[in-house]
Amino acid sequence: MKMTEISVRVNGVAMKSSVEPRTSLADYVRETCGLTATHLGCEHGACGACTVLVDDVLTRSCLKFAAMCDDRHVTTLEGLANDPLTDLLRQCFHESHALQCGFCTPGMLMAARDLLRRNMTPDEITVRNALAGHICRCTGYSGIVHAILLAASRLKPDD
Repeated sequence: MKMTEISVRVNGVAMKSSVEPRTSLADYVRETCGLTATHLGCEHGACGACTVLVDDVLTRSCLKFAAMCDDRHVTTLEGLANDPLTDLLRQCFHESHALQCGFCTPGMLMAARDLLRRNMTPDEITVRNALAGHICRCTGYSGIVHAILLAASRLKPDD
């Protein structure tokens, strides 16, 4: 199969790779980059477990080909390891018992961070709408929604 050369900045690190044109971004970050927080659930964009940022825009990495990310910036949950907002969300998820199996958690954290970056004072309906494309089969969402609202209540204007 013909390979495609790509240059992608993943979590701030420049990567040059040869990929098959059909390689999804999710497979690329997991298999080529070794970043396993990006989960593959449905592979149809419906569950949200594969959510990453491409040029700071939430993206379902199972629906995007890696070749489409040539000369782009990709951020996975691992790339937010030292991000204060992500740290706050992780703490609030822990305190609110917002996870059980953890499979959906990386995508939920990415979506929650994106929401709070745009809206520091969301109400419950806004949070639920932001999570509408993310499936969690364990928690019933109540703990997740509570965690995001708790994080919002703790935000300072400079976060």
